[in-house]
Amino acid sequence: MKLGFVGLGKMGMNMVQRLLNDGHEVVGYARTDSTVQKAVDMGATGAESLQDMVNKLPSPKIIWLMVPAGKATEDTLASLSDILEKGDILIDGGNSLYKDSIRRAGELKTKNISFLDVGTSGGIWGLKIGYCMMIGGEKDVFSTVEPLFRTLAPEKGYSHVGPHGAGHFVKMVHNGIEYAVLQAYAEGFEILHAKKEFNLDLENISNLWNQGSVIRSWLLELAESAFGKDAKLESIRGYVEDSGEGRWTVAEAIEQDVPAPTITISLLERFRSRQDESFSAKVIAALRNEFGGHAVKSKK
Repeated sequence: MKLGFVGLGKMGMNMVQRLLNDGHEVVGYARTDSTVQKAVDMGATGAESLQDMVNKLPSPKIIWLMVPAGKATEDTLASLSDILEKGDILIDGGNSLYKDSIRRAGELKTKNISFLDVGTSGGIWGLKIGYCMMIGGEKDVFSTVEPLFRTLAPEKGYSHVGPHGAGHFVKMVHNGIEYAVLQAYAEGFEILHAKKEFNLDLENISNLWNQGSVIRSWLLELAESAFGKDAKLESIRGYVEDSGEGRWTVAEAIEQDVPAPTITISLLERFRSRQDESFSAKVIAALRNEFGGHAVKSKK
């Protein structure tokens, strides 16, 4: 198939490479010429603008977006909706809020432009092993572009999960679960690290746990790799960002009256990781000193 691809970051570029490797034709566009040239060097056709990309595609035109959620996606979809025609298909493979995807699908429908929201997981490893894709939208539109999903995903690695918004909703919850799983591993390894008298080898333990244990996983393989590079993670600051999906998952849990304490706490722990010093911890230390005379540590 021939498609346009907007957004050539680490993940987007690898997706383009995977598509090209399987014989698809890609017209790539990004904001910087040097990035587009990288795609051209891999075998893609470069585009100087969104309009230029659209002009180079046959009808019905298929365009895949891999740009940051929020304003970047909103602006790109708005620009494309003005230059696409009836029957064209837009695919948002980023991490958009599912409510935005439902709204966007409705707005595009008034122009007879089809839309799919595709939650995409796989990170930088997707080029080699494929991407897990959770797809929302009309089933016939999904079927039209299914060859793209077959190329990008491993076997059984993609599924039409429901109507517009469902793809990004499932990916949102997926990422909420990821927050909690990462937090559990992090806390476990910190306990191991704290037991100084055993001098535990965390790389070895990561590998050991992956040999038939009930907590074996790809994340443990990545932990083994990380500890192999830096046994005590001394080169890394414990500052953890969040890209939004954890917040959205917690908000959805509240909206649906679903208790989700583990995911919620894992999100709050990310916020705490960004503090140079916790004021709330200062308050607790001060109060313990006031009511019980417990010692406080002076700031150096």
